[in-house]
Amino acid sequence: MAISRTFRSFPPADYLFKVESVSVLLNTRIEKYESGSFEVGGYKWRLCLYPNGINKSEGKRHVSLYLELSDTENLPLGWEVTVNFKFFVFNHIHENYLTVQDADQKVRQFNVIKTRRGIAQFLSLDELKDPCNGYLMDDCCIFGAEVFVIKYSGKGECLSVIKDPSDGTFTWEIENFSKRNEGTIYSEIFTVKKVKWQLMLNPRGNQMAKNKSLSLFLELASYETLHERKLYAEFELSIKDQKSSNYIKASHVTLGSLTPLKIGVFLISSLSVIYMTNPTNSY
Repeated sequence: MAISRTFRSFPPADYLFKVESVSVLLNTRIEKYESGSFEVGGYKWRLCLYPNGINKSEGKRHVSLYLELSDTENLPLGWEVTVNFKFFVFNHIHENYLTVQDADQKVRQFNVIKTRRGIAQFLSLDELKDPCNGYLMDDCCIFGAEVFVIKYSGKGECLSVIKDPSDGTFTWEIENFSKRNEGTIYSEIFTVKKVKWQLMLNPRGNQMAKNKSLSLFLELASYETLHERKLYAEFELSIKDQKSSNYIKASHVTLGSLTPLKIGVFLISSLSVIYMTNPTNSY
């Protein structure tokens, strides 16, 4: 297993473990020491320190350090915890932390079979004992751990793009148009792919084009149904010449958010095109 060793100036976020009288500990028959419990990600953990290595083969002439999940008897049947963790040892000379972890930052699964994961060759005993390296100060050494529990929160989203929906065309016929005096006229609500829309018409222009242009807008009729989603719409608005069957058209693209959405364009450059008595203009 490839191991990464780097240095950083700030301490581990989750746990520090100070060992005093290290030289005495190394000469005892204590094979393993378990730290007190600490909680991360809703689980209780502890560090397992093997002063002279976890066994004669893997951890020979090394300090071994392991992370263990404690209180597993309270976990549900079939439990599994996915974790990314780092171990630390403080350098008293340079006042920074040697950070030791899997080289590929591989995540580890803890389960009923594997409740303990770690690094057998965490730090060589020769390196630890050499005063020039700075890991021992007054026969004391400081270890640490940082644990990141990977949990799926259940949150997410789906981006769906629909091209040319079958129900994407709406025709609005306005009777007695020249006699309408309202400043704003609304169409009936229509639905395209479960999203409700309506057209909004200002016969003599909105505030930006008052008495100059007819203003036609597409409006999102039920923005609350988006449930904090965003809506991207590409659309075309048109007015039909009823004699020639030609259309005056305008296209638009917009991105909507969680607000009432009015999107549209000024379709006609002059109101005279609509209201003049010339019969060739048959809108």
